[in-house]
Order: sequence, then C-alpha cells, then structure tokens
Amino acid sequence: MASNMEPVAVNSQKHDPAWKHCQMFKAGDRVQLKCIYCGKIFKGGGIHRIKEHLAGQKGNAATCLRVQADVRMQMLESLNGVAVRKRKKQKLAEEMSGFGNPGNSIVEVVNNSCGLNSDLVLLPVPEMIEHDGEMDVDGDREDGMSGKSSVRKKKGRVRKAPDVLNSSNASLVVYPAGNSKRASSVVNMAVGRFFFDVGLPADAANSPYFQPMIDAIASQGAGAVGPSYHDLRNSILRNVIHEVKYDVDQCTTAWGRTGCSILVDEWDSGKGITFVNFYAYCPEGTVFLRSADISRAIDSADILYELLKEIVEQVGLKYVLQVVTTIEDRYVIAGKRLTDTFPSIFWTPCAGHCIDLMLQDIGELPRVKMVLDQSRSISRYIYSNADVINMMRRYTFGVDLVDIGTTRSFTNFMTLKRMIDIRHSLQSMVTSEEWMESSYSKDQEAYAVLDTISSQSFWSSCASITRLIDPLLRLSRIVRSQKMPAMGYVFAGMYRAKEAIKKELGTKEEYIIYWSIIDRRWEQLQRHPLHAAGFYLNPKFFYSLEGDGHFHIRSLVYDCIERLVPDQKVVDKIMKETAAYHSGAGDFGRKMAIRARETLLPTEWWLTYGGGCPNLARLAIRVLSQTGCLIQHKLDKISLENLHKRTNSLEHKRLEDLVYVQYNMSLKHMASGDKQHEGVDTISYEHIDLVEDWVTEKEFCSDNPARKGWMDVDPPAVNVNAVQLGSQIDDVQALGAGFDDSEIFEAANDSEEDIANKNIGNESL
Repeated sequence: MASNMEPVAVNSQKHDPAWKHCQMFKAGDRVQLKCIYCGKIFKGGGIHRIKEHLAGQKGNAATCLRVQADVRMQMLESLNGVAVRKRKKQKLAEEMSGFGNPGNSIVEVVNNSCGLNSDLVLLPVPEMIEHDGEMDVDGDREDGMSGKSSVRKKKGRVRKAPDVLNSSNASLVVYPAGNSKRASSVVNMAVGRFFFDVGLPADAANSPYFQPMIDAIASQGAGAVGPSYHDLRNSILRNVIHEVKYDVDQCTTAWGRTGCSILVDEWDSGKGITFVNFYAYCPEGTVFLRSADISRAIDSADILYELLKEIVEQVGLKYVLQVVTTIEDRYVIAGKRLTDTFPSIFWTPCAGHCIDLMLQDIGELPRVKMVLDQSRSISRYIYSNADVINMMRRYTFGVDLVDIGTTRSFTNFMTLKRMIDIRHSLQSMVTSEEWMESSYSKDQEAYAVLDTISSQSFWSSCASITRLIDPLLRLSRIVRSQKMPAMGYVFAGMYRAKEAIKKELGTKEEYIIYWSIIDRRWEQLQRHPLHAAGFYLNPKFFYSLEGDGHFHIRSLVYDCIERLVPDQKVVDKIMKETAAYHSGAGDFGRKMAIRARETLLPTEWWLTYGGGCPNLARLAIRVLSQTGCLIQHKLDKISLENLHKRTNSLEHKRLEDLVYVQYNMSLKHMASGDKQHEGVDTISYEHIDLVEDWVTEKEFCSDNPARKGWMDVDPPAVNVNAVQLGSQIDDVQALGAGFDDSEIFEAANDSEEDIANKNIGNESL
C-alpha cells in the first residue's frame, strides 16, 4: 500500500454490517476503503460498493474471491433489505409528486420529479429491454388502468417500452444524470446487438479505438447520427488514410538515422490462397508496405527473390540493413540470392521462429513430454466443468491456469511455468472440504488429477523443466517485442539459455542433448555477423567480457562492417574509433557513462557518449536499432482476401487503401503498447489454436443435463497480480552481465562440419 495512506478508525456510529469487513484509510482529503479478505482498495462508491464486492452482486464492483460464504450471504441479505426500502421510498415519492398521472409524457414526468434544471441523459432504448432489478418501463398502471405514457418501477421484469416517439424499433427514455448503471446497461446491450449482428469477435472490444468511439458518440448527446455506408467508403476512409500516412511518414523519416529491416510474413488463408506481406521495421514503428498473392508460385524461390528485390528497391537500398524471413528452403535460397545482388544487406532467419522450433523439439523429449502430458490432463479436467473452473479461479484469485502465448509451444511452457506459480493454490483446492464433498471429485479422472497435483516428483520435474526453458521464453519475448529493438540482446540471450541448461543438468551427457537441439535450430544465427555486432556494440555486454577468448566475435563484427559500410574511407575511420571503444577511453570511460551501461538502451548510450567516435556511433545506432523477428499480430484478413480477387479497378484501389489503413493502424498500437490483451478468456474460440491441447476434451459431453453451461462460468481476472505469481524480473535485466564460459563460445564458433556432425548425432537420439 502507498506510504501516504493513513489508517482511520471506523466510527462506532457506522452501523452497516459491511464496516466489519473492511478497513478505512485516508489519502489526503480522500477516504478509501480496503477489503480485508482480498486487499482490493476502493477509491469511491462508499460502503455500498464494498457490500456489492463482498456479496458478489453484479454492479460497480468486482466480486471478492476470498470472502467466506456466511459473510457473502449476510451482505446479500443486507443489499436485498436496502433494495426493499428503496422501492418503498420511491413509491411514496411517486405518489406525492403525481408520478403515476397518465396524462404526463415521459419527459414531463421526469421534469416534474427531477426539476426542470436537472441534468438529463437521453438514451435510445430498444423495444424490448431487460432491466436488472430497479426500473421497469410498462404500459399498464398499478391500478389496472391503461396508459401508454405511464412509467413505474418494478424489479426483475421484462416489459415493452412505450411507443411515445412513433418508432417501430426504439423509443427514447430520459435518465437523470448520474444514473450510470442504467445508462451503461442500455449502451452495453446496444453495442452487443451490433457486434452479434455483424459477426464481430468479442476481442474487437480490445481495440484502442473502441472506447474513444463510445466517448465521441456520448459527447454529442441525444440525436447523434452515425455515418452512412457511403460516408465510410468515401470521406471517412479518405480522412483516415491521411492520418495513417502522416504516422507512416514519421517512421520513414527515421530510416535515415536508424536504417530499417524488411520483414516478410507468409499467411495461408486456409482456402488454397497464400499471401506474403511485407513490412519495414525501425524503432519508430513497423510499416505495412504491400501484399502479394503467391498461391500459384508457392514453391518458387525465383518469384520470392523478385518480390524481395522489388521491396528493397521500393524502400531504398541505403536504408535497408537486413531482410528477415522464416527458414524454409525457398526463403533461404531467395535470401542468399538477394544478398548476392545487394552486397550491402543481410538475409536473416527469424529468431522467434528458430526459438519456437527449439521449444517444439524440447517438448518431444521423453522426460519433458511426460510432464507436459500430465499437466494437460489436469488442465483439461478443470476446463471441462463449470464448477471446477469457478473453484479454481476462486483459489487462484482469478488467475487462469493456462497462459496464452504467441505459439503452441510457447503456450505449453508458459502454462507449465504458470502452474508452478499457482501450485499451492491448486493443492489447496484439491484438498479442501469443498472439493472432497463435491460430486465431480468422485470420478476416476478426478482421482488422477488429485494424485498428480499431490505428487512431489511431478512438481519437482515441472520446476526443473521451467528452469531449463525460462531463458528461452525470456529471449522469445525480447525478440518479439515491438517496443524495443532486439538486435543487441539476441546473442547474450542464447548464451544465457545454454548456460542455464548446463547449470541445471550438470553432466555433459545430459545437457548436450539440449545444446544439440539449440545448435541445430540456431545454426544460421549463431555465427550471423549482425547478431555478433549487436552483442559487441551493446556496452553492457561488451565491457563484461573477460579475457581474449572471444576474438571470433570481433571477426564477425568486421564482416558486418565490411558489408554495411561500402565506403572504404568510412571503414578505416570506424576501425580507428574501435580502439577508443575497446579501451573505454574518452567519454566512454566517464563514470556516468559506466553507470549508464546498465540503465540506458544501447542506442541511447551511443547517442549520449559516442560523440567522440561519430562513425562508429552511427554504425552502432543502425545495428542496434534492428529487430530479429517477424511480427506476430492478429488481424482480420477479409479485406486482404478481397484485395486479391478480380474486381473493378477503382474498387481494387479502394481495397488497397483499406488494407493499408487496417494494417498500419494495428501496427502503430502494437509498437506503442496501447493494444490490450487483458481479461482474455482461456476457453474462448478465438484462441483455440493455441490452447487446444489444454482445454479441449477428448469428446464432448454437452448432452449431460446435470452439467452446467457457459453462463455458469465466472470470468477470469482482468489483471494478473504479480505478487500472486511470485517475483517478476524484467527479461532484459535477467540477461545480466559476465560471459566467462568458454565452452559456450567454443560451441558458437564451431565449424560447419562440426555442426553437421552434431546434427547427425542429434538425429540418432
């Protein structure tokens, strides 16, 4: 809790029963309440919001997952009593103000009861509205007389709205300002109907533009009219194109200083159509360039080469440092041919793809596969039953068992790590009286789950595998990050991964199995000049090297300089300036520069302290500004499919602009981190490709009448509390410093013949 929060004693005159279950604090002039069970702090809403929180009643507060059952029942009874008293008071007020007079219209009634100067919110209400317990709109008076304009309040009813506006679909109801609960209910239903009618996925609400759209509509008040079909296709699209082009120009302007990487992403529509999308990455953001249909030349390296050549020429050869693709043979051939045509650029395999292949291979090792299968059995059982899901989320304080990653392999090992984090919660659940007395704990599968969760050897194996894999997971997150260039960290990250495996397993005959997998998948990157230069030019890592056993890294850096700097005079200047960098002379040796090695990004460090070596600093900034991975983001591809269909030439240009807008808007918010993925439901169909092995049963049992449905499942927590999941260490900070294991560097310096021999040995394992 913040240090400026002072505890305040609860006054003895406060008789509400909820005061016994919370603590009061004062922050300046504001009073805040804290739930004594889960620790949640409420900065507003008073004791009523605490009561809703404890009762688990839907409203303005999240449900407390740790409150005792008897306390929850007491809070529910108290809320029901308040509701009864409120309805009686409202009825008396209606009788005194003539609220039930059938001669008044809806607006007149509200004006009479609230005052003509009251702030009002006018909201369009659909013909059928389901209210949540306080207000009902009805066409019949309580005394049995008919009156279309009458309004009365009643709990838990569904009524037809009065047709006072002569509209076949909607009426207009006036709510006093401040009735946010009622207004939100109407807005939510209206948004929901729109989503379901047009088939938008629920995670479209995660768009960074969703809430601003709601705010803009609300700011216009009643009577705001949405854009027409033709407005969206013409004037609005045209204006958004201008906005997007401005953002793109901000990125392309930075290419002169940082250079850029061309990213090549292939996508299969599942309908026999294969697209390849081209992007340009720099620290200012990733830009979508164009898309091409390669369905008829899917295996042609020549076609891919021609496309890559066109893109490099479109961007400008002087800006491009590397072209990043996957490691399929056709891309390898096309990439190497491209570097022959343009000697000043590199072809680079996607580091994220290589790491994912490592995780796949490691997941197939017998020891690891057995633990993953046991873990999946636990998960599948929990996610097959609504009651068990709810129980699990109560014991884990809303944290889900499955942690969704960017790929299946990433999801597998992230979930294994998540299980370690919530181990004690799972053990508490299966040994609780609630579990023992439940009907679903009596079947054979439940006994197997109980045995596994109670097994010390199972958890020891999980912890050991997690320690082996965690550095690879961290490196994967680094290389996939859109917020920070990864080139300066990849080499160090792979060193840490091999170091952790060696420390965990101890004997060479055990860790060499994992090392062989890494070397086989990392073959084309472990001696890549660009990654070696990123390591060498990152001051945090370079100055922590010990001895002279790493000359091969410097040799790779020289290869990088010769390729990226075609001007021999500039090359000579760079080589002279490296002497000052090696010795830490000049500004490089200042105390503030030494401290900043740990605190500044490598590019910022060179901008700040590299003024005495301008040519080397310019090269360092360009190298350290690159990514090592293709982008990973979900985007609706309908427009992309339509783009490659035969259509009117004018409409085709419009579709090109629409795809350009969609992709670049999405990429902008990926880079800024504005796009949120919190509160994703593990069992949601949008992510089934990633979590299928963890949540899908062998066969459906939906015909069981005793089995509860999806409406009985409590949603997962919106935020995962880092305290609940143990200490969280920044991925870059976890790389640390110090690289003194010569065996790891020797493996990185193996000849191609040595690598080939290792691969043969690995295939025999």
